[in-house]
Amino acid sequence: MEIDNLTPAELRVWRAFPRGESVNFRTGDDEDPADGTDWGPERTVRAAVLRSLLLNGPQEDGEIPALKLSGARISGVLDLRYGTTDHAVRLSHCLFEGVPLLYGARLRQLNLSWSVLPGLTAATMRVEGVLRMTDCRLRGPVRLGGAQLSGALFLDRAHLTSADTSEPMLQLNQVTVGDDLWAPGLRVDGEMRLNGATVTGSVNLNGTRLNRPGHHALDGETLTVEGDLLMRDAQVRGWIGLRGARVAGRLDLSYASLSNPGDAALRASSCTIGELWLRKSPHIDGALNLRRAQIDVLFLEPDVVPAEVLLSSLVYTTLTPHEPAERRLPMLERDGDGYVPHAYEQLTAAYLRVGDDHAARLVRLAKQRRHRTTLPWYGRLWGHVQDATVGYGFRPLRACVWLLSLLAIGSVAYALHHPRPLKPSEAPDFNPVFYTLDLLLPVISFGQEGAFAPEGGYQTLSYALVIAGWILATTVFTGVTRTVSRQ
Repeated sequence: MEIDNLTPAELRVWRAFPRGESVNFRTGDDEDPADGTDWGPERTVRAAVLRSLLLNGPQEDGEIPALKLSGARISGVLDLRYGTTDHAVRLSHCLFEGVPLLYGARLRQLNLSWSVLPGLTAATMRVEGVLRMTDCRLRGPVRLGGAQLSGALFLDRAHLTSADTSEPMLQLNQVTVGDDLWAPGLRVDGEMRLNGATVTGSVNLNGTRLNRPGHHALDGETLTVEGDLLMRDAQVRGWIGLRGARVAGRLDLSYASLSNPGDAALRASSCTIGELWLRKSPHIDGALNLRRAQIDVLFLEPDVVPAEVLLSSLVYTTLTPHEPAERRLPMLERDGDGYVPHAYEQLTAAYLRVGDDHAARLVRLAKQRRHRTTLPWYGRLWGHVQDATVGYGFRPLRACVWLLSLLAIGSVAYALHHPRPLKPSEAPDFNPVFYTLDLLLPVISFGQEGAFAPEGGYQTLSYALVIAGWILATTVFTGVTRTVSRQ
């Protein structure tokens, strides 16, 4: 481009470039670049001029060229597709009339902070340093799919919105970030796509506002984060999809508000997570899907748990905070997959690790009662008998109470009416207590039952005691076996 064709504003930028000097057209710190449509030629720079500078700009010996421009209206389309530039680029507080085309470009560093853009097309772009879009306002999709950033990506307080929702607003799928993805306060009216992305550092989405009701608000399928994924105080309208994601550190949803009525609010199935924090948050409005997830520390407060959960094959090492079993069990009863034995075993194991044997027994008792609802009528009937007698073996003292009660009833009954001896000459002296024990205990014999024969109603009583004895003995044996297995 010939220097004679430049406007005074462009000439100023052209002359500052070789020395890396800044050019600032702003008239005040409170100036809004969204009003840039009213800026005249004195603040307008053609995109073609910037392209010429970046690809083949003048240089001076001993100086480091850089494009540093603030407060300008950039007319036309900045087209750097497949281009390579070794110069730092800072276009802050600017108004872009066209969508910058950076597809496949290679840049040293790019800073678009506080600018207003109609969108950004930069898929497969490579940046050796950082990409900074702090406080940017974008009125169309940001396409960064497959981009490779050696440094960090800054999107803090950026706002993305568009009337066209046919494609994701923020496309970071398959992106590789060599440092942090720093985006606290980000606002996206549409889908934020992170599936297949790799972040060497942490992802900071604290205070974000993601709005796409009934659809994907955050798609992070197979996302890999070597640090933490922070979403404290986030507000998400739509669902978060993290199927197959791996977060080495903490997935922190403390104080977050998740809402997707009628469907899942958080889908983290098949995830591998160091720590999952769901605490100090409002009740999740939607289902919580943790199927097949593997979590080292699950920080889950009962008040956060939604009306429906999906916990099939969920594995966690530690469950915190420590809550009574009565507070945890309703979560298992809300499982949309129905009766999931593994979920009860996981909760039991969590209580046993902290030495709360009482809570572990309550969970296993609840498991047996839930299992009973899946049986045919005769299985349910037998289950009710075991529950009422000895609590499926987890409350063995009940058997003692039943045995003593039946022993007292039988002893009194047979003391008042001695049964007839079968062989009077050979029969031992009748003892109502040991006779009743003979009826109740099927294994032990005191020689009383076989020597006497009750009649009428007392014979019916003897049959009832024998049956009750067998039931109690079976349930006690079951309880003892389960206790030995736990030991």
